[in-house]
Amino acid sequence: MPSPLVPVILCGGSGTRLWPLSRKLLPKQFLPLATEQSLLQDTVLRLGALEGCAAPILIGNQEHRFMIAEQLREIGVEPGALLLEPVGRNTAPAVAVAAHAALRRDPGALLLVLPSDHVVRDPAAFGAAVRTAREAARQGALVTFGVVPTEPTTGFGYIEQGEPLAREAPLFRIRRFVEKPDLETARAFLVQGGFLWNSGMFVLPARGYLDELERLRPDIAGAAARAYATLRADMDFVRLDEQAFAACPAESLDYAVMEKTNRGAVVRADLGWSDVGSWSALWDIAEKDARGNAARGDVHLVDAEGCLVRSEGRLVSAVGVRDLVIVETSDAVLVAARDRAQEVRETVAHLDRNNRTEHLSHKRVYRPWGYYESVDAGGRYQVKRLMVKPGHALSLQRHRQRAEHWVVVAGRARVTRGEDVLVLEENQSTFIPLGVKHRLENPGEAPLFIVEVQSGAYLGEDDIERFEDRYNRG
Repeated sequence: MPSPLVPVILCGGSGTRLWPLSRKLLPKQFLPLATEQSLLQDTVLRLGALEGCAAPILIGNQEHRFMIAEQLREIGVEPGALLLEPVGRNTAPAVAVAAHAALRRDPGALLLVLPSDHVVRDPAAFGAAVRTAREAARQGALVTFGVVPTEPTTGFGYIEQGEPLAREAPLFRIRRFVEKPDLETARAFLVQGGFLWNSGMFVLPARGYLDELERLRPDIAGAAARAYATLRADMDFVRLDEQAFAACPAESLDYAVMEKTNRGAVVRADLGWSDVGSWSALWDIAEKDARGNAARGDVHLVDAEGCLVRSEGRLVSAVGVRDLVIVETSDAVLVAARDRAQEVRETVAHLDRNNRTEHLSHKRVYRPWGYYESVDAGGRYQVKRLMVKPGHALSLQRHRQRAEHWVVVAGRARVTRGEDVLVLEENQSTFIPLGVKHRLENPGEAPLFIVEVQSGAYLGEDDIERFEDRYNRG
């Protein structure tokens, strides 16, 4: 029986060009941008139409581990493994670690490497491209997907296809990789033909990839092997050894292997593909009205044309505007010319330089037990709204610099306060003095909502001393 195709989903990346929706703690792969599911969920669900797929291996940042697990649970997918990178080291080391994990299951494993944050609008064409790549990978080729360009763009790298490798399939040798070109060069590529967008998707024989990595970049191969050999289990996750993985050079799979190997091949594919790398890219793939507007949320348009307008809460009304991106969130609003949407990263850099927080998280911050959101804040107080999922609990903890007052708004709470254990119903409350150990639990079958009023000289999230935590946070 042929070896299974092992999907490897790369869940890293920050998506800064989709600010203010995408943030460091909630990057674009976890957001519902193209459909009602997140980009990650769409990527995983796309695998269901492929024959002979094993359970996917997902590789992500440890900060996002519970979000990855929860989004998989929501769509009913059990992963083959959830690998946690202690630090980001680009795609060559990440795929090497995944290859080791796949080879533990099957010595002939083939890897289908996919970014978690891309859109593919033609699943049938995607399936056909995977079949072509899979057959070539069985013969030892390292295969990438080259997307047929629809316009001259400077935002993607290109692959120049060489001579055909199959009589009846769009499979070619790779003549060369080309860095992101200027506009004039991109136009020439489109006219000349034979140049494809570099999609960052691959089908690789796991052993063949590791062998080529060892030949071409033994430093990366060795560090990745050591990081995998010394991994440790943590609940449903697998943590790579921090010291070994941090010592690994940061290099993309393209640079480390594909640009140097003589085993490379490219499948020419027209997939309806987008890397959703900017608001203008999202406008390109979005459904639009008769005047070219893509609107989502509570949006009212009057004499607007060619705009992308997105509301996450409040009414957004746009009158007499052309070719704008307008995005509203609870703590920030972006207004940009659509053809300059790539420059949003400059705003993110400005926020970072000035020690702002709007690029780090939304007012609603997700935790493994649920979420909290800021309601109000002053000099020595802060008000938050917490939602605790059924059967979940915050850690047993204490604060050195603040006291807390909890009011149950909906649901049922079990509260540990020092030596006491209380059960609170709706409209009941309790006070947690400064320095007292405490824990909040939801023993019910419905979500628990509470209002938390903090008071004290310092109200930062780092004033938490944990004693017990079912999620193994530090």
